[in-house]
Amino acid sequence: MATTSPTPAANDGTARPHAVTPGTVTAALLVPLLVVAGVATSLHTQEIGYDWADRQIEACRHLPLPMTEYAAGWAGPVLGLAAVAVCVLLARRLRGRYGLRLGESWPGLLAGTTVWFSVLAIPMEVIQLYAVHAAAAAGINLGDGC
Repeated sequence: MATTSPTPAANDGTARPHAVTPGTVTAALLVPLLVVAGVATSLHTQEIGYDWADRQIEACRHLPLPMTEYAAGWAGPVLGLAAVAVCVLLARRLRGRYGLRLGESWPGLLAGTTVWFSVLAIPMEVIQLYAVHAAAAAGINLGDGC
């Protein structure tokens, strides 16, 4: 019967700590949530804008742009960039503390794959932000009935 000896790393006390900790799991799960929240708030600016236009037409006068549309417009890119920042910080932690690349643990793999959706969504979020400010500057045509 063959016996196996323990690995040298287990004997000399230099074994690496386990990379799946509550902190790495929290950071990994935060990345997809930030990505989805950024896209959702950016797209919500359109609904706010349509409601604002309808209220102006009903009132037959120009109304100021709601501050919620500005907040939602800025929240999209900020949340998208926050997702990228959390992923970069997680990658640095995994590399520095555990000696692992981002794809060598499931939290890192989750964060690393979902952050690419944020990288693709950030230009859309910036365009939505531009649309918010352009709509505020242009106003709407109230029509002939007013």
